[in-house]
Amino acid sequence: MSAPVRVLVCDDQVLIRTGLATIIDAQPDLEVAGECGDGQTAVDLARELRPDVVVMDVRMPVLDGIEATRLLAGAPVAHPVKVLVVTTFNLDEYVYEALRAGASGFLLKDAPPDRLLHGIRTVAMGAALLDPDVTRRLVGRYAARIRPPRGTAQDIPLTPRETEVLRLIADGLSNSEIAAALVISPETVKTFVSRILTKLGLRDRVQAVVYAYRHGLVI
Repeated sequence: MSAPVRVLVCDDQVLIRTGLATIIDAQPDLEVAGECGDGQTAVDLARELRPDVVVMDVRMPVLDGIEATRLLAGAPVAHPVKVLVVTTFNLDEYVYEALRAGASGFLLKDAPPDRLLHGIRTVAMGAALLDPDVTRRLVGRYAARIRPPRGTAQDIPLTPRETEVLRLIADGLSNSEIAAALVISPETVKTFVSRILTKLGLRDRVQAVVYAYRHGLVI
């Protein structure tokens, strides 16, 4: 049997933190590596324990979840930790910043337990966790603020087809949905996605979504 996925749970509300830990520890393939209630402790524990996934709240004392995520998973970090951000509907503006900071995905706090567990496993495997509806609402809401001046899109080092695929990724489509929309195979889509991430120096689909909005590829 493979070793269980080790999870660090960070939330300043004890009841929520305990609930998350209980749900995670009940799974045979997951285990709680540690718990904490503030962002600075999250950073310290993550660097000490090296968990596979950090479940990170956004609003926490001492150091907020966004800055903690940046310190653990940001671009300059040599050995980034996978961070799954949890939030509530009224904190959407913070989630966008968390994704920019390097988070591998996000979930809403009112998501059912099975979605939380799926999210942890998805992020642990190196994939990004994006809810299409929430992604479109979240990033789209701030598109006007983050979109650069007109004309920068033409400077993006992608072929027209790759740019088209990137736009569909930013719109929240899965690989199979992109394949259907472009009438190509899912394997071909995977190849396009891999090329896009490599050419743009991006880690995952989350960063691709942010990149697309920041470079004016999504209307």
